[in-house]
Amino acid sequence: MNEVRILDKKFRELISEQAIRKRIDEIALQINRDFTGSEVIFVGILNGAFMFAADLFRKTELNARITFVKLASYQGTSSTGSIKELIGWNEDMVNKKVIVVEDIVDTGATLERIVNELVIRNVAEIKIATMLLKPTAYKLDIPVNYVGFEIPNNFVVGYGLDYNGYGRNLPSIYTLVK
Repeated sequence: MNEVRILDKKFRELISEQAIRKRIDEIALQINRDFTGSEVIFVGILNGAFMFAADLFRKTELNARITFVKLASYQGTSSTGSIKELIGWNEDMVNKKVIVVEDIVDTGATLERIVNELVIRNVAEIKIATMLLKPTAYKLDIPVNYVGFEIPNNFVVGYGLDYNGYGRNLPSIYTLVK
C-alpha cells in the first residue's frame, strides 16, 4: 500500500513494515548488549509508542518490566506546545535503570518532561529509545540513545502514530502528501 487516505488527508509510505521490523531487531540486540545482567524498566509513552514498545519489549532478553504513561501534546497535524499528563506514574523507580520508549521525538518537549519526572524519582540510569527522530526539529541536549529512523520534519502516521485518532493500525509509517 503506497498511499492511504485518512479522513481528509493523503499519505504515502515512508518506512515499510519490513524495515521497521528489521530495525527493531537491531535496537533490541543493542539494548540486550548494553543491559546484560541488569534489571530494566521500560517506560512506554502512550498512545503512539504502544506498538513500538510492545515489539521492542518482546525482542529483549532482559530481566525487565514495562509500564506506560500517557502525555499528550498533538492536536490534528501539529504540536500544541503544551503537555498534559493524562495517566500518571505508578511504578517505584528509585535506583532503577529505565529505558523510555517513544514513538517520535521532534522538538523534545515530551521527552524533557519525562526525563525531569524520572530525575525526580531518583532513577539510576535513563536511556531513550525512539522509533522516529526529527533531527531538524529537536531542540534539546538530552541524548537519544536508540533511534529507529531519522526523518524529515513532516507529519507522519502509522505504526502507532495517528491523525486525529486514525491510522495507528497501519503496519508501515506514512508521511503527509501536501
